[in-house]
Amino acid sequence: MPPEKAEALVIRLADFSESSRVVTFFTREFGKSSALAKGVKRLKGPFEGSIDLLAHVQIILYRKDHDALDLVTEAQLVSRFAPPSKEIFPLYAGYYVAELLDIGTEPHDPHAILFDEAIATLDRLSESTDPRFAIMRFELLLLREIGNLPGFTHCVHCETAATASRGSKFWVTASGLICEACGRPEYEHAAIQPGSVRLLQQLSTDEAPALQELSPTASQIKEVRRIVTAAVTHALDRKPKMLGYLKF
Repeated sequence: MPPEKAEALVIRLADFSESSRVVTFFTREFGKSSALAKGVKRLKGPFEGSIDLLAHVQIILYRKDHDALDLVTEAQLVSRFAPPSKEIFPLYAGYYVAELLDIGTEPHDPHAILFDEAIATLDRLSESTDPRFAIMRFELLLLREIGNLPGFTHCVHCETAATASRGSKFWVTASGLICEACGRPEYEHAAIQPGSVRLLQQLSTDEAPALQELSPTASQIKEVRRIVTAAVTHALDRKPKMLGYLKF
């Protein structure tokens, strides 16, 4: 196949030989791609030190059959992930973005919206704003893009709208809210505050609210974090490793 240009985010690196690596990219045009980068460890060459974890790059890619590694021959750096130097949470959160893209998407399945959101999330993590909302929004947008976003607007059983006047619970296995009338003791669900429901709705919309405009209580943040963790773990059939390093 002829070479193709792609906008990419480096999400995983693995040594291949003394001078080469297998690089996993998440590209805007083609989705996830594992490609051999020959000579990438050399100081001089077509890569010029641009291939780092979470680097945003423009690449030249030779795409192979599904059972073979692609080949990347050039990479031009657009930007590097640069979280605040004295804060560990944004760094780990960036690694978590990479892990979610790696384990949550299929090879050669493009998601341009998810790519753009990943870049925007890394930019937010590089700022001094509260990174917790940025990472929770990315988790919810990823779940939406792969078809596993829980229902946060209606009861999954009777489709009654989730409102402040009607108590709701989050039902993990049904991946959504269930109202008080439909709840049963045998269901695996937990109560959720109306304010937490509104926060989940805000974070999962197309147009993200300005992060500084979100002012939930500490208990709501804890509640939303518990629900998002449960939803991500259920969708991926495992708890991502980097979640263990993120102290919310």
